[in-house]
Order: sequence, then structure tokens, then C-alpha cells
Amino acid sequence: MRMFALHRWCLDRPVFYAALACVALLGLTACASGGGGYEASSRGVELVTDSDEPEARKRAKIRMQLAVGYFEQGQTTIALDEIKQALLTDPSFAEAFNLRGLIYMRLNDMRLADESFRRAMTLNPNDANVLHNYGWMLCQQTRYTESVQAFSRAIANPTYGGRAKTWMTQGLCQVRAGQLVEAEHSLAKSYELDAGNPITGYNLTLLLLQRGDLSRAQFYIRRLNNSELANVESLWLGIKVEQRLGNTEALEQLAGQLRKRYPQSRELGAFERGAFNE
Repeated sequence: MRMFALHRWCLDRPVFYAALACVALLGLTACASGGGGYEASSRGVELVTDSDEPEARKRAKIRMQLAVGYFEQGQTTIALDEIKQALLTDPSFAEAFNLRGLIYMRLNDMRLADESFRRAMTLNPNDANVLHNYGWMLCQQTRYTESVQAFSRAIANPTYGGRAKTWMTQGLCQVRAGQLVEAEHSLAKSYELDAGNPITGYNLTLLLLQRGDLSRAQFYIRRLNNSELANVESLWLGIKVEQRLGNTEALEQLAGQLRKRYPQSRELGAFERGAFNE
């Protein structure tokens, strides 16, 4: 339920740019879950369960959960204070360093964000959530080659359940880098894994429209606009696709939804002026 709510929060804003702003939030549920890791033992690699955890880690997890809650509510300074307390209690808590990195990213302190993610990766080199968030930070700094390397390491982790999220984020970063062929591949891989993600569907449609693959663009945007996640941006993009294809009836149906749901929108004004390139 939380994941769905965050998708709606992202989609209520201009979709392409909101996507990158929400990527870290989409990873917070996994970040805060405190799921069991693995440790070496005389029997090989063994799952760490609650009974194996020292009291310091249990107390740190409580602070971590509080920090996540404050972070999601936008109370960033309080979240930072809670995560500091978590790390005082357990300085080896990799997930806490991961969240510390996200907090410092929001505070636009990229030096401390970088330091936090690197510390988390030192403590747990194979944590795909950390690699994803580190890749996102590198993308914000236009360090695109390093960003893709981090995303690729996350995707390569066979136990990682967030591949769709990471393929999507990698695709959006590749768009920003002007690597449109690679971006289309990444977004298509994300869509294969999670066809219901509106950010992926929207941005894949946008790329296909830009290079003139109109039938595929129509497929993806129609699927989005026929869902409850359609919004003003997706309707307007659907109108552009149908206009390019010459489908007047479908265009008018979408325009009707735009008039009914978003009568004061910039997109409706552009439609009524016939400004399909806006």
C-alpha cells in the first residue's frame, strides 16, 4: 500500500522529472524493513534471523524505523537526528548509513551523502538497495558512467527484488545523458518486470514518440491511460500520439477526459490552441 501511495505522489507531478525525485522514496520500504542478511559460519552461509541480532542492532532498528517515518513525512532534520542515534547505538548498521545518504541528498550535501553510501557499501558490498541509491546520487551529479556501473551491480545481484525500479532509474539517467537507445532498452526491461509502473510507461512512450515508433507508443500510453493512474501528463501524451497517428476519435475521447478532469490545465490550453509540440 505504501508503494502505491508513493507512485501516486510521484505521478501527481510532471512525470519525467518527478520520477527522479521519487526514486529514493520508492526504495525506502525495503531500506527500513531490516530483512535478514547472511553471515559466514562453520556451516557455510547462514540466514541471520531476529534471534541472532545483538541488542544494539535491535535498538538501532527502532531508531531507523522512526527515521524512515520522519523522512517520508518531510521532517528531514528530525530524521537525521534519529539516524545519528541509530549509528551511535550500532556503528556497523549498513542500512542506517544508506538512509543517512538519502537524508544528506535531500539536504543537498553530496559530500556527506557520498561518504554515507560508501560506508554502507564497505559494510555490505552486495546490498543492491545501497547500490541503487548510490547510482541515483551519481546520476544527479551527472556522473553517468559511474551511475550505470552502480545500477548494473545492483541488477546483477540474484537476490535483488527491485530490478524493475533500478532498470527504470537507469533509463531515466540515460535519457538525461542523451543515451536514448540505451535508455529505451533500460525502460523496456523495467516494463517487462513491472508493467504497472506509470513512470516507466510514460517515459517509454515519450522515447518511442520522439523516434517515431507510433504503434508501440500507442500501446504503452493507452495501457496507462486506461488505468486509474492516468493523469494530466499521460492524457496529454496520449493525445499527441493519437494526433500523430491521425486517430481523431481516440484523440477527442482523451481531450474529453482532459476537459472534465483538468479544465484549468496548461495541457488543455495547448490542446485548444492546437499546440501539439508543447
